[in-house]
Amino acid sequence: MAELPHIAPIGTEGYLVRFADRLDDAANRALVGFAAALEAEDVAGLVEISTALASVFVRFDVTRIARADLVLRLQALLDSRDWLTAASAAPPRLWRVPTLYGGAAGPQLGEVAKLVGVTEEAAVRELSAARVRVLAIGFAPGQPYLGMLPERWDVPRQTALSPRVPQGALVLAVRQFNLFANETPTGWRHIATTHLKLFQPDAPQPFVLRPGDELLFPAVSEHDWAMLETDPMGGAQLEEAT
Repeated sequence: MAELPHIAPIGTEGYLVRFADRLDDAANRALVGFAAALEAEDVAGLVEISTALASVFVRFDVTRIARADLVLRLQALLDSRDWLTAASAAPPRLWRVPTLYGGAAGPQLGEVAKLVGVTEEAAVRELSAARVRVLAIGFAPGQPYLGMLPERWDVPRQTALSPRVPQGALVLAVRQFNLFANETPTGWRHIATTHLKLFQPDAPQPFVLRPGDELLFPAVSEHDWAMLETDPMGGAQLEEAT
């Protein structure tokens, strides 16, 4: 098996820079930093840089940069620093997203709490205080996979799909949150809802979140949550993490 990080061709116009063979928090932090540095280099011929849970996908224009030249650039950047150390030194952005747990806004909160072995009230307290990180953006425009939660929240996905959860639904499975950008069916359990609109196509930056951002989902009352419905950001506040 090739030593990691490893650069491998994907099709005729892409490369995958793999940092781990499975989801690993340190590797994920490193690849997010690598992707940001690669974007900052503004390499002629690169047309897409996308991060996943354990790798970075790079797509290039074969008429503007040769494969060999691109591989040299990627390898030089990989060799330029210790990405694990560099990633841990960069302070991320922190979002606080007002969240309504349980009831109609989170009909499966009780089910999740029972699987974990806590009361609904204890589940809300713990999940409200859980600081999670955007591991990847995917499935729908601007939609984040968020983790990692403590080990006891390793709740399996459902065996059947819920036919519909709304935009802004906060769902939980396998020690991760997912925050839905659109109404959709899902196998993850729906525990809460926010008003944050993750994809804003008319904004200068259509995706609100980016890989490496950190989020908190503090619980708010039904009254306060309803007051935020018309807020373009759903009451979400951004600050620099420390």
